[in-house]
Amino acid sequence: MSLKFDTQFDPAYGEAVQIAPDILRVTVNNASAFTGYGTNSYIIGKAQLGIIDPGPEDEAHFATLMRIIADRPVSHIFVSHTHRDHSPLTARLKSETGAIVIAQGPHQSARPLFDGESNALDASVDTDFAPDICAKDGEIFTNPDWALEVIHTPGHMANHACFALNDRGILFSADHVMAWATTIVAPPDGSMRAYMQSLEKLLKRKDNLYLPGHGAPIAKPHRFLRGLRAHRKMRERAVFERVMQGDETIAQMVAAIYRDTDPRLHGAAGLSVFAHLEDLVSRGLVKTDGDPMPDSLYRPA
Repeated sequence: MSLKFDTQFDPAYGEAVQIAPDILRVTVNNASAFTGYGTNSYIIGKAQLGIIDPGPEDEAHFATLMRIIADRPVSHIFVSHTHRDHSPLTARLKSETGAIVIAQGPHQSARPLFDGESNALDASVDTDFAPDICAKDGEIFTNPDWALEVIHTPGHMANHACFALNDRGILFSADHVMAWATTIVAPPDGSMRAYMQSLEKLLKRKDNLYLPGHGAPIAKPHRFLRGLRAHRKMRERAVFERVMQGDETIAQMVAAIYRDTDPRLHGAAGLSVFAHLEDLVSRGLVKTDGDPMPDSLYRPA
C-alpha cells in the first residue's frame, strides 16, 4: 500500500484554528526540517479547558495561548513527550493556570547508552520536564467538558503518548503519526521495534480522525497507518538488502537508499537506518562486532 503525505498546511501563526467543535489548534512559529511548519498545540473544551502539548519556550506562542484561554479555567495540561518542541512551555503555562500536568513520564531512553556511544539528539531533549502525574496506559482524565484517554505509544521516544477523545473518535497522535512526513526514530531515545508495535496498537483502535503534533489532520487514519506500516517494512527490506549487497556503514546505506532525498535530510535518514539496523541485529538477521552503534560495521548474519 502506497503512502501519500500531505504537505499542504496553513499554520496560521498567532491564531486559533477550529478543527472540530471545542477543539482549537495553535501552531508555533518554529518551522524546521524536523518540525515542518511548526508544533501544534491543541486546546480542548469550552468552559473548562485542557491543553495538549504547550510547545517550546516561545514568547509569542505563550501570549497567543493565554489570549485564547482568557479567563477560562484550565484543568489539565497533557504532554505527549519530552522533545523541546513540545514540552518546555509547560512550566510557565502551569504556573499561570494552576493546571495539573499529565504525561507518560519524564524523559527516558529506550535503552541505556552503550560504552562509547553518544546521543545524536541529546540537545533536543527536555530533561527538566516533570509531570504531576505519570499516567498509566489507558488511564482517563476528565473534567465537565471532556474525557481524555492516555495511550502509551513508545517508539519515537520511550515516553511518547497519544491522547484520545473516545466518544468522538479523535486521537491526538503527536509525533507518532503525522501526515507531512515519517516520524524520526533514533536510538537510544527511540526504538524501531517499539514504534512498529505501537503502530499495531493504534490499528486495533477505532479512531476516525488524527490530530498530529505537526501538520494537517489525518481524515482516514487506518488507511494511513497501513501505508505507514508498509513504508517502514519497505525501508527495513531496503536496509537489509544493502547489507546483503556488501554495504557495511550507515553512510553507504543512506547514499543508496536515499539518493533522491534532499542531502540536508541525510542525517535524519541515517538515524532511521540505524534504528532499523539495531532491530535487525536484535533479531539475528544482521551482525556487527559488539553493540550496534552509528559507526559500527554491519554484515550479514
